[in-house]
Amino acid sequence: MAIIVTGASGLLGTALVTALKAEGHQVVRLVRRTPRGTEESRWDPERGLVDRSSLEGAHAVVHLAGAGLGEHRWSEAYKREIVASRVESTRTLVTALRGLERPPEVLLSASGAGFYGDTGDRVTDESGPRGEGFLAELCERWEEEAAAAEQAGVRTVRLRTAITLSGRGGALKQMLPVFRMGLGAPLGSGRQWWSWISLDDWVRATLHVLKNRDVVGPVNLTSPEPVTNKEFTKALGRAVKRATMPIAVPGFALHTALGGFADEGLLIGQRAVPAKLLDTGFRFLHPTLDDALTAVLW
Repeated sequence: MAIIVTGASGLLGTALVTALKAEGHQVVRLVRRTPRGTEESRWDPERGLVDRSSLEGAHAVVHLAGAGLGEHRWSEAYKREIVASRVESTRTLVTALRGLERPPEVLLSASGAGFYGDTGDRVTDESGPRGEGFLAELCERWEEEAAAAEQAGVRTVRLRTAITLSGRGGALKQMLPVFRMGLGAPLGSGRQWWSWISLDDWVRATLHVLKNRDVVGPVNLTSPEPVTNKEFTKALGRAVKRATMPIAVPGFALHTALGGFADEGLLIGQRAVPAKLLDTGFRFLHPTLDDALTAVLW
């Protein structure tokens, strides 16, 4: 299959492209710079531009582009960048898809488990309502832009990705130095639920969704066993064979250091489960956190 990928240089995109190529698919990355060969094509989402010739007749598009959530303090300017990198880029891509003579069969468009806001102890699946807050509202706008592809007859799936565990990048890589020094500690109350998925299972689940024509709409890319932040802390300490701190990091300190990202990305959480994946026969390699941490760290 010919598959177009945005955000191909990120943690998720790099792993997915490797897996797609291993299966023999032709992959074309959309890049913002001058293309370096036939496996790349130019787009400029800020200006609403994309090379439609690379999209014409492709089997699938996987849209993963977006500014990192935890890489900068959430100033008002950076929050605008977060929104634009997701909402406007999706609008650019979908507008191009709707103008094609031969649109792709399927669009997989990134979203986040942050759609659900703070669920407290309530378990939620893909039928759950949108929550409150910046991330929840962002995910709703992001998904609405992707859903417009359905008007062109494109099967559209919104990938509500949770914390993705990899020793090569993402949130876990940022945590590891602290935990390996024996300084890991719960955040805030530690009672907030964290949904997570191993990088291997994220790739496998994405391929599953890509190939399964019965899957449409939102899909939780989360493990079947979310954990509290306190449980996550203990598990990561076990994985790196270091004790963890008995005293939690106060919420106000995290807010001072990280702003809104602390409030919505660390101190609240989602107890989200992957109902659609399980209902369509997907089986996880790493269903438990201990399994996942052992796999990604050793």
